[in-house]
Amino acid sequence: MLTLKQIYDDKQKVIAGLKKKHFQNAEEAIEQVVALDAERKTAQQQKDAAQAEMNRLSKEIGMLFKQGKQTEAAEAKQKTSELKEQIAEYEAQMKAAEEAQLKLLLTIPNVPYDIVPEGTAAEDNLVVKSNVGECPEGSTVGNWQGNVVNDNAKLPHWELAKKYNLIDFDLGVKISGAGFPVYIGKGAQLQRALINFFLAEANKAGYTEIMPPTVVNAASGYGTGQLPDKEGQMYHCEVDDLYLIPTAEVPVTNLYRDVIIDEKDLPIKNCAYTECFRREAGSYGKDVRGLNRLHEFSKIEIVRIDTPEHSDQSHKEMLEHVEGLLKKLELPYRILRLCGGDMSFTAALCYDFEVYSEAQHRWLEVSSTSNFDTYQANRLKCRYRRQEDKKTALCHTLNGSALALPRIVAALLENNQTERGIHIPAALQPYTGFEWID
Repeated sequence: MLTLKQIYDDKQKVIAGLKKKHFQNAEEAIEQVVALDAERKTAQQQKDAAQAEMNRLSKEIGMLFKQGKQTEAAEAKQKTSELKEQIAEYEAQMKAAEEAQLKLLLTIPNVPYDIVPEGTAAEDNLVVKSNVGECPEGSTVGNWQGNVVNDNAKLPHWELAKKYNLIDFDLGVKISGAGFPVYIGKGAQLQRALINFFLAEANKAGYTEIMPPTVVNAASGYGTGQLPDKEGQMYHCEVDDLYLIPTAEVPVTNLYRDVIIDEKDLPIKNCAYTECFRREAGSYGKDVRGLNRLHEFSKIEIVRIDTPEHSDQSHKEMLEHVEGLLKKLELPYRILRLCGGDMSFTAALCYDFEVYSEAQHRWLEVSSTSNFDTYQANRLKCRYRRQEDKKTALCHTLNGSALALPRIVAALLENNQTERGIHIPAALQPYTGFEWID
């Protein structure tokens, strides 16, 4: 969540940033945060004054008794009793203001960086790089598609999956419901190969592998910002008040909740493979057919904890890592800088990676790689101890998909189909153990 220092340092910049994210009533919300802080400070000052007066009277009471001034001593005792009641009232006022302020801050999104483009939806995202054609400076998704192949003879992945007996969507419906596919034979082997490939590449890049739980408590959801923003998208185990994770970002980042890290140990680099669960309510139509949008899917996540001074470099390294994976898989891709209106609640800066589907004639998002600045760290109370002065400060947190499997599998099947069958990219063959699906 936003820090009070952020707000007080440049309130108008914060308000302008929230408006870029199209957060309703940005000015009103920030002014209310400031007003609640003023209430808390006033109650604190009144409590401190009453406490000081009570301390002074407490010292006097003993002296008055020694001097035989019983009446004055009794009056002083009565006054201290009244002050105790006042202090309790002031503490209650402070607590109420703090709780109201926290509740409000949890509903306010992160402020985007200056380089985040203006815009309201995906069409306004900025294409910053592509390997399928020149990327005009300042081009948006709405006005640029690049030099991509539109081969009408290509089969979509759901037909290829049926043809080669790789994925059975109907069996998934029978067992669980729509959005829970069953992978079979080489389809299952391809999934496992991609998981191992992505983890091996992350290990080469210096990421420590984590195997976290796939259910988390509410505190973890609040820590990374899934709660209270995304309750409707998460599966909730009501009896135990636990949530199935939408991404490994949640448990891995929460490893550092309420932790103070030595600066010399930063950046921390973790990766994790997990199953991910998203309700994705109201998702229907051709754009979510097959593997395009699932309720359960496999994903490898990379997470970094860093200093504010180095987090920009960390973000660049993460983007290079994800791009390297797509290059090795020989897939057509492009990189987008998301506009304010299409960014997540918690991100300050986000880049999406998309791969092109030659059968569906559309781009498929396979990774979002984000810098959250101090927003998550403030919720998590994730801090580091600076070497120069031993003071503590909030970390920066970053994460990205490296990569999400369903649409990668879709693109691999669709883009590599030939008359013989589906060819497996060379970099993946040591992990599949086969070169062809035929």
